[in-house]
Amino acid sequence: MGEPAVADGTARHRLPVRKLFAASAGNALEWFDWTIYATFSIYFAAAFFPAGNDTLALINTFATYALAFFFRPLGGVLLGRFADVRGRKPAMILTIGLMAGGSVAIGVLPTFEQVGWLAPVLLLVARIAQGLSLGGEVSNASAYLGEIAPSERRGRYSSFFYISTGSAVLVATVLGFVLARTMDKSQLSSFGWRIPFLLGGVLGVVGLWLRRSLAESELYQRKKEQARRVERPLRTTLTHHPRAVGQLVGFTMLSTLCYYTFFSALTSFAVKNRGADDVDTFLALSIGTALFVALQYPMGALADRAGRKPQLLVWAGATALVIVPLSYLVRPGLGGLLVVFCVGLGLYTAMTSLAPAIMSELFPTELRGLGIGAWYNLTVAVFGGTAPLVLNALSAAGAGTAFFWYVAIAAAIAFLVILRLPETTGTELQ
Repeated sequence: MGEPAVADGTARHRLPVRKLFAASAGNALEWFDWTIYATFSIYFAAAFFPAGNDTLALINTFATYALAFFFRPLGGVLLGRFADVRGRKPAMILTIGLMAGGSVAIGVLPTFEQVGWLAPVLLLVARIAQGLSLGGEVSNASAYLGEIAPSERRGRYSSFFYISTGSAVLVATVLGFVLARTMDKSQLSSFGWRIPFLLGGVLGVVGLWLRRSLAESELYQRKKEQARRVERPLRTTLTHHPRAVGQLVGFTMLSTLCYYTFFSALTSFAVKNRGADDVDTFLALSIGTALFVALQYPMGALADRAGRKPQLLVWAGATALVIVPLSYLVRPGLGGLLVVFCVGLGLYTAMTSLAPAIMSELFPTELRGLGIGAWYNLTVAVFGGTAPLVLNALSAAGAGTAFFWYVAIAAAIAFLVILRLPETTGTELQ
């Protein structure tokens, strides 16, 4: 990918595509693993909990999913500080190793029938390792991408973060579609669900190979000694950068609800609660995800030209208006599901295409890994980690539509927060 040469004949800027994909590879694996856990939960829930109540087993599985999220802030603090003090590269290598190890562990775990209550305990341990890993991965990869990008192209560079993420989620959903077409439900519940988790281990090896040659950003190299001298860094983010913390929490609340609604929670909700065919659901999600990936770079380039705020305001405002009407299209039939996933994920690209840029621009280099890691992950834990659990619990109570009103309210709050964001397009990082 490149850009046209300018009129005076100067050489065009060439994107360091290999470096961008290497930096994003860990994030791809992280979200592949988290997505397959949510999407395949309808098949393996009964394997780790007592037989006899499939609904309770699914809720317990999502409770484990949610509980692991609350280790993300700890991972964000520990691994974010590690990245600020020791470097982005070693932190990103550590996070991808933890995630791959957790994925393989889940793929080979014994069932409740084999080892009793040890099964859900081991599942929780594996998820905690992945929660710690993901807490560090998002913040450290975001900081790295923001730091290596020229100021006028930070949106374009940032778009690769979710190009990799969306591609990994697309692989996960296509895999779900293929397995749903080629295996019956008994096979998927017996052993088929293990295949994606074992594949996650293979992807981890590829990610480690890609990251081995990454160099630290020049900006980090200049600021690493200053980062090591910061005392009480977590407290410093609040005392010296309270507005940045509030803004990060405000738009992350909606971002994480969008992510887990469309990429995780809706899959099981559509099949279990609205009677949608699992093959149609996986196919619609796969097509929506392909659109999501395709729009990342154009939207990142648009943000570099037109600004961050207009794009983010369109995303939050439109989501507030359409999310509840879209929920009524979650029903049997491919057409309605296609509209839901394509509209929802298409709007979401206005945020995801520039997420690393907008987060990196909030904090100075010596606090960037920790600042993003702590407050981004705390917000994701509270709102994203509980999203599938809340949606399934509300649905079980016959009030599934209330969840989408919850997302609409979050969108309205995010809109007000974004109105107060400074426009940072083209500015140098602090």
